[in-house]
Amino acid sequence: MIKRLAKEKGSGAIVITSDRDVSRFVERIGVAVIPSEQFREKLEVSANKFGENLEEEEEEKGIKKKGLSRRLSKKEKRARAALRKL
Repeated sequence: MIKRLAKEKGSGAIVITSDRDVSRFVERIGVAVIPSEQFREKLEVSANKFGENLEEEEEEKGIKKKGLSRRLSKKEKRARAALRKL
């Protein structure tokens, strides 16, 4: 059922799953996949922060981000974009 829905919705969909078969299938059709563990962590952080911006907190601590040391794959870019939408 998840595969069918992902195929119908296309690249605008986001699938959250820990099932490797489903994950591989939806990645092949261009749908963003977020591992369920990563999604759970995102929810916990959001619940704990109550909407505070994580970057502002890091700046207060004096942590400087220099950016990525390498280019992300299409798969990783889709996953990060999907996480930002949540």
